[in-house]
Amino acid sequence: MMTRPKAVLIGPPGSGKTTIGTALAERLGVPLRDTDADAEAAAGKPIGEIFIDDGEERFRALERAAVAAALAEHEGVLALGGGAVLAPETQELLAGHTVVYLRVGLAEAIKRVGLASARPLLVLNPRSQMRKLLEERLPVYERLGTVHVDTDGRLPEEIVEEIAKAIEGGA
Repeated sequence: MMTRPKAVLIGPPGSGKTTIGTALAERLGVPLRDTDADAEAAAGKPIGEIFIDDGEERFRALERAAVAAALAEHEGVLALGGGAVLAPETQELLAGHTVVYLRVGLAEAIKRVGLASARPLLVLNPRSQMRKLLEERLPVYERLGTVHVDTDGRLPEEIVEEIAKAIEGGA
């Protein structure tokens, strides 16, 4: 029997993939796997250092491999890095999975991430970069998400309950 995640969480930085993923995994009684952590483990260093030492393309290759492995092996909740969905091969692999798009507005995302972020793509001008990332990625998130959940102004427990009901209801 093929293993498959119960839910794959996607969304921009600040959408709550880690926070919601942790709570959702607990609610469903399954483990959480984060592909950013897998990429870091494969490289033996944090994402920021991968970007600096090896470049974004090396990180994206590690990310694609981490996502492919996790989709094939993991049966719990899977959190993807914000840019993982940009790879066409990742988009293809997500077909047929329950993909939860965690929607977040620009102001809320910036508040959550912080302007002094250690995220490599937000270093120079975080507000401007976040806007650019959202504009670039939004259509992909919208298309890939089989369940769309608004996160602005909501408690994690409310979001988790909405996702759990959608998954358990076969959405």
